[in-house]
Amino acid sequence: EVKVALHPYLQLTQAVKSGDLVRFADVVKNFADQFNTDHTYTLIMRLHHNVVKTAVRTISLAYSKITFADIAQKLLLDSPEDAEFIVAKAIRDGVIEAVLDHDSGTMQSRDTSDVYATREPQIAFNQRIEFCLDLHNHSVKAMRFPPKSYNKELESAEDRREREAQDLELAKEMAEDDDDAY
Repeated sequence: EVKVALHPYLQLTQAVKSGDLVRFADVVKNFADQFNTDHTYTLIMRLHHNVVKTAVRTISLAYSKITFADIAQKLLLDSPEDAEFIVAKAIRDGVIEAVLDHDSGTMQSRDTSDVYATREPQIAFNQRIEFCLDLHNHSVKAMRFPPKSYNKELESAEDRREREAQDLELAKEMAEDDDDAY
């Protein structure tokens, strides 16, 4: 029962995640009555912006250079100017890294640098290894006995016999005192 009730929301989520505007519009149209009943219709309509951002991100990753007219066609927009505005907003918001060429009417995606071609991963890995080695060395040092200092705290066998003899004498005296008291 819960699975059936949540099915439209699953389809909606999949459409938002994939950036599929057609699927999003179909889901909203097909389940509008349920969304209104659940009082989530206005919230869902606000998700349209997220679908568009995801679609723009997908387009910028797929194409190194694309015209605004093609973007408008893919996003089901009315005009290339609308596409230009949406792409400019996506660039400003940091959703994509691209450059707009107003004269030629195109969006040029910037190449994302390959972080593994730099020394960054090697430096980070080296720091982790150093941390683990330091932790190991400190642990080994903490587990060591201090050299010969533990013998000072231990009493010798003679001292122990002497202390036990004194304890025995004290116990005898206390026993004699107890006997005298009765």
